[in-house]
Amino acid sequence: MARASAGVTPDYWDEACRHLVKRDRVMKKLIPQFGEARLQSKGDAFTTLARSVVGQQISVKAAQAVWDRFAALTSGPSTKIQPVSVLGLSVEQLRGVGLSARKVEYLTDLAQSFEAGKVHVRQWQQMDDEAIIDELVAIRGIGRWTAEMFLIFHLMRPNVMPLDDLGLLKGISENYFSGEPVSRAEAREVGDAWAPYRSVATWYIWRSLDPLPVDY
Repeated sequence: MARASAGVTPDYWDEACRHLVKRDRVMKKLIPQFGEARLQSKGDAFTTLARSVVGQQISVKAAQAVWDRFAALTSGPSTKIQPVSVLGLSVEQLRGVGLSARKVEYLTDLAQSFEAGKVHVRQWQQMDDEAIIDELVAIRGIGRWTAEMFLIFHLMRPNVMPLDDLGLLKGISENYFSGEPVSRAEAREVGDAWAPYRSVATWYIWRSLDPLPVDY
């Protein structure tokens, strides 16, 4: 298992691509189009989740602006924000950088969960995907979709299929069903052929809609 740290690419990627090209007609077409592009894991766990909370329901551009102002309030680099430094900020300071009252509560709850050891960061490498999702969704403001994005982009788990992701469903519709709407059950069936590398196939489906790699 590749450890998640700055700029790390999963060690299973090439093997996954060979597997998917053999098993799936769409992947056979898609994967060669994106050459050397790879999923990369960056940042640390708390910072990645804090960014996901800040970015909820606002545009990427707005999220970046709020994030930059928020990070400037904390000590240390914006790529490694410490939970304790978030807990040292007042509600007024957090609201002042453009965070809603609800997001202030979510970020505080997230920081408290990390500080109190409610999330077992050091054990994650040994825990299965669902156990980690259960731990994360217990934190206010973290839903299943965010937890699955975290599994894919931060922990680089190979076999995650985020069925709540609209981009994934749209990409499956366009690539497998000639643009007809697809149900979660139909999408899950397509994903059966991708196992045990559903995360990699999902990444290529996203690329088919937007060639720029997603980064969390």
